[in-house]
Amino acid sequence: MTTHAGTERRDGPTAALAAVRPPLVAFAALVLLLAALAVAAVIAAPPARSQGEAGGRYTGVASCAGSTCHGRMEGDGTVVRQDELMKWQEPSTPGGAHSRAWAVLSNSRSQFIARNLGLKDAATAPMCLGCHSTKGAIDAAGGAMRGTVPLEDGVGCESCHGPAGGWIASHYAGVGTNADPDREMREKHLANLSAGLKKLEDPVVRAGVCVDCHFGSAGEGQFVTHRIMAAGHPRIAFELDLFSSLQAHHQEDGDYSWRKFGAAGARTDHVQMWAVGQAEALERSLQLFQSKRGTEGMFPEFYFLDCHSCHRPIFDQAKPVKTSLDNPGRQIPEGMPPYNDENLIMLAAAARIAAPGLADQLAARTAAFHRAMTVDRDSAKAAAAQLGQTVAALKRAFASRNFSGTDAFALVDAIAAKAISDRFTDYSGSQQAVMGVDTLLNAMVSSGRITVGAAAGIRGDIDRAYAAVKDPNAYKPVQFQQSLGNAVRAIRALR
Repeated sequence: MTTHAGTERRDGPTAALAAVRPPLVAFAALVLLLAALAVAAVIAAPPARSQGEAGGRYTGVASCAGSTCHGRMEGDGTVVRQDELMKWQEPSTPGGAHSRAWAVLSNSRSQFIARNLGLKDAATAPMCLGCHSTKGAIDAAGGAMRGTVPLEDGVGCESCHGPAGGWIASHYAGVGTNADPDREMREKHLANLSAGLKKLEDPVVRAGVCVDCHFGSAGEGQFVTHRIMAAGHPRIAFELDLFSSLQAHHQEDGDYSWRKFGAAGARTDHVQMWAVGQAEALERSLQLFQSKRGTEGMFPEFYFLDCHSCHRPIFDQAKPVKTSLDNPGRQIPEGMPPYNDENLIMLAAAARIAAPGLADQLAARTAAFHRAMTVDRDSAKAAAAQLGQTVAALKRAFASRNFSGTDAFALVDAIAAKAISDRFTDYSGSQQAVMGVDTLLNAMVSSGRITVGAAAGIRGDIDRAYAAVKDPNAYKPVQFQQSLGNAVRAIRALR
């Protein structure tokens, strides 16, 4: 059995983040904290789940906190770090955001939002608890909790890893009872998956778990409507691989390779994680759009529409001022609010490289969906269903494909290609673009395609692109396209 990475070189997403993304942490912390504030309503399909999860018994964060488990003050364990609880509880970093999820419901902003929504107390409202606590998430899914999980735990270990009652004893039992501890560790992990542990190393499973709150799920209390945002809740933003890196309390060493993947040297495919995350977010969005949540009273649910199509300056003067940019990806009449296509733009880039057989179908069905949005709701729902089929096929294609370092370069080229970059006319799509390029650059470093020093030289342009999307009220698309273009040209020069 291999030695834990605490005594080796730090590789994997945490190390790459520390080496490549230090100026990003403040922005990413803001994004993560905003995205972690998910509240209210319902979407369509439940996420992929591990076998044995249904009806599992919850044991709470305290069951993981022993000094021989994950409760050490120093990350010096021989198999895993064993300071994971301390990382989860960090008071001001992105890595501690889940532990703070319930506590933020008592701050002044949350109470302001609650008053605007007519709620007595955000810290006890099911509308909020669905994403701000493990217990609330269970209630949102319509299940009766077995076991006890305090609300103050916030989003605890079992929110992501699954109810531990069926597998915790095996999980902490350790290995070393036979001559092949790596194989023993792998077999024990597979048994734990059957007992309810979620297979988060699988990008489809991880995406399904994360978007429950970072986009929405089948249960009440897990979707941020336009009305909730109007009450003061921040807009939801999410990118699977970036947020996974920020929340990673582990290192991908030899033990991790054997346990999670059953092979020496196996690692998370960050490009695959990014691509699957984009597809999962869009698939959820389209499912929800077709459900009863596609409307709010007599109006459409504005959450699905591009914010800047309405939230931009309006001038009443003799010589009108055009405040929008033409977007070749939306062939719709002027003045029609378009669907928020931030994930569609990224999928269009990924499909050309990773699933070219579906790329033309995606383009055709995207155009048909935008056109149908100008007709009536029934037409839009039918077109959304067709587009959703293509997106689901793309997700399967991404999940079954290994991405190489060459693919990362090609995807950067695809995101920056004129057919794609001309669509970065709105804040949300541009935000996804810079997170995507940053993730791909990080993957190049993790795979050894480029050095940490070379990546650091590109940091300035990426930071300027991040700055352009930090405040949606100050978004300037021309400046964003220039900054992102400079970063892409620098990456191309390292090919």
